[in-house]
Amino acid sequence: MTLQEIIDDSKKIVFFGGAGVSTESGIPDFRSVDGLYNQKYDYPPETILSRTFFMNNTAEFFKFYRDKLIIHGVKPNAAHIKLAELEKAGKLTAVVTQNIDGLHQAAGSKNVYELHGSIMRNYCMRCHRPYDLKYIDESEGIPRCECGGIIKPDVVLYEEALDDSCVSGALKKISEADTLIIGGTSLNVYPAAGFIHYFKGKHLVIINKSATGADRGAELVIREPIGEVLGAIKV
Repeated sequence: MTLQEIIDDSKKIVFFGGAGVSTESGIPDFRSVDGLYNQKYDYPPETILSRTFFMNNTAEFFKFYRDKLIIHGVKPNAAHIKLAELEKAGKLTAVVTQNIDGLHQAAGSKNVYELHGSIMRNYCMRCHRPYDLKYIDESEGIPRCECGGIIKPDVVLYEEALDDSCVSGALKKISEADTLIIGGTSLNVYPAAGFIHYFKGKHLVIINKSATGADRGAELVIREPIGEVLGAIKV
């Protein structure tokens, strides 16, 4: 079956996506050859993006965070837009994403499970007051709340657990889906990559430029850019 035929045959699609969904919007992939993890800093990105580093080197963390994780002028691409259209049409029940950029919501998707959090949300660690991305972006040094507390991005750092309610909601949607489309992810990041094992439905589709560990069990594997593939779908 073609992807169009699979989507036409489906009533409960879940999309599980990673960094490759956002690269077409100009956001670099962490693990690509020219990605974030292959650039040189005083500390490895994996160290900087850890809970320990955030607590012990907070100013250095925010210097890196503003420089590399807040990217200006990005907009949803054809993949984000098509997924929002599929949801509006009643075909797609959820987007489960490893991305933290908020582009699915910007495209109009409502039911989005952000496994690794979002740069769009920020909270005071002392009084829990919320702050938007603009406040963090325009602040200098360590962003602080009116109460004096440090404002932390609602992003899951290394050494931190995923949000329980987000995990349980995502797993429920995946387990209930008749079609799971995996896109823009090499399925190398755990525990998120393990979520696909909860899928018991009819159609498993992989859209990724490189091979993944789930290819063998997929009904359809597509190696083309995800924006082109999803953009061509008729809803």
